[in-house]
Amino acid sequence: MDRIYMDYAATAPVLPEVLNAMLPFFISGFGNPSGIHANGRETRKAVEHARRQTAKVLGAESREIFFTSGGSESNNLAVQGTAFALREKGNHIITSQIEHPSVLNTCRWLEKHGFRITYLPVDPDGTVDPESIRETISPDTILVSVMTANNEIGTVQPVARIGEICREKGVVFHTDAVQAVGMLKTDVREMNADLLSLSAHKFHGPKGTGALYIRTGVRVDPVIHGGSQERGLRAGTENVPGIVGLGKAIETAESEREENAARIRELRDLLISRIAGSIPGARLNGHSERRLPNNCHFSFSGIESEALVLRMDLAGVSVSGGSACTSGSMEPSHVLQAIGLKDGMLRGGIRLTLGRETTRDEIEKTAQLLTEIVDDLRKLRGQ
Repeated sequence: MDRIYMDYAATAPVLPEVLNAMLPFFISGFGNPSGIHANGRETRKAVEHARRQTAKVLGAESREIFFTSGGSESNNLAVQGTAFALREKGNHIITSQIEHPSVLNTCRWLEKHGFRITYLPVDPDGTVDPESIRETISPDTILVSVMTANNEIGTVQPVARIGEICREKGVVFHTDAVQAVGMLKTDVREMNADLLSLSAHKFHGPKGTGALYIRTGVRVDPVIHGGSQERGLRAGTENVPGIVGLGKAIETAESEREENAARIRELRDLLISRIAGSIPGARLNGHSERRLPNNCHFSFSGIESEALVLRMDLAGVSVSGGSACTSGSMEPSHVLQAIGLKDGMLRGGIRLTLGRETTRDEIEKTAQLLTEIVDDLRKLRGQ
């Protein structure tokens, strides 16, 4: 049975051209980039090339790109690093209730260390009101962190406006763009971002590699201490194959972004239409228009998402109940709680996310199977 993969928001397969770019640095180009000999210089050159590739896509300068192990580390470095670097200026941080756990749990940890955190609510579509940020900023506010697009329900935030308000108020603005890079234009200047996080495996690069953009002049303290790698901000020998793969993947994703996004958006809309039209009581979560091109998130009354995901898996379709980073938790999604879903819908969420390999036939088959399985699960519950 050929499986259908509908979980690209969790991870995407490495492209052949990305793998080919990485392979030499596992074998022949194995030198440590910190070495001053020929082997070290070869790998340092590759790292700096990837830095330029990443900077070009983000509209940044090469010196503003710092490589990490992925989105979670980038978010920790951005939030923790800024908090402690600016602690003498204030202790107030603003974020939203629907951020990724790597932001929310970092903020909760910071609360134990004397920082004051405001978790802003969102509207029923999952949108942060920029004016609520303006109203919440106080003289001791040092950081605002709002994601570019939500990893569960796909809502795209008005980050440029949020960044503009932060710039007016002299507050550092961080955005978690892990789900956005490769799907949306992510120009840090247009977004008014001071810090931006990304992760390679979301746009067909390798797992375990990410980056943080830090605008020149923004102060960030290191989280990992040790050597002088990444200009003293992130200690540890660089993951050269991963960094090379990130550079190639982000360059490829950007070159194909508009064409891929248009095709995927059309398929996504077809999937939404099929599900909404065939499953009674289906609720589309997230903004109907301002959402990621590849995101489709529904809740179904009277259905447990775990049962639905497992049944879809047995039928040959890979989907998720929400964020991959919270899939082991039995707690209801904090995102669905924040948008106001109640018990009848809260535990019945399912996320289907498309990618460059998704076909129309897969959309039709997925919608058909989902309709049959929801109907069967409801009958088992006597509905």
